[in-house]
Amino acid sequence: MNYKLLKLLRKTAGFTLIEMVVVVAMVGILASAAIPFMQYGEHRLKERELRHALREIRTAIDAYRKASDDGRIPRKVDASGYPPDLAALTEGVADVKTPDARKIYFLRRLPRDPFAEPQTAPEQMWGLRSYASPPAEPKAGDDVFDVYSLNPGVGSNGALYRDW
Repeated sequence: MNYKLLKLLRKTAGFTLIEMVVVVAMVGILASAAIPFMQYGEHRLKERELRHALREIRTAIDAYRKASDDGRIPRKVDASGYPPDLAALTEGVADVKTPDARKIYFLRRLPRDPFAEPQTAPEQMWGLRSYASPPAEPKAGDDVFDVYSLNPGVGSNGALYRDW
């Protein structure tokens, strides 16, 4: 009787090699199906970071213009009132309405383009459009009216990154 019980236990006590191979193959198939979704998620995260960076810089440019219109930043008569470069947003400009001419800072640091090369300086990651340049063909000039990504890629919405 012990022999029959031992034989019964031996039949049900473990997995066969074929069962193990089938399970490993199924896990491999599921993992290979999940990899594109993970890559797409990483791409979407970079796009979200790009939108946030553009919004942050554009808000700072608008705040600079508002401070210029309010007379807090000195400007020439023929100037547009926009910052001369992106460094003016982080380095600050003197506030002429305060007695000790304290600086007004619009950004703590210039955001990085998540699609740019990591060794690139943040000031060189962005394309600059001056106030005098047309929207269809943005060109740098005497001021910074807008910024755009220099990445030639297309976003998940079908628009070029430089058009965001």
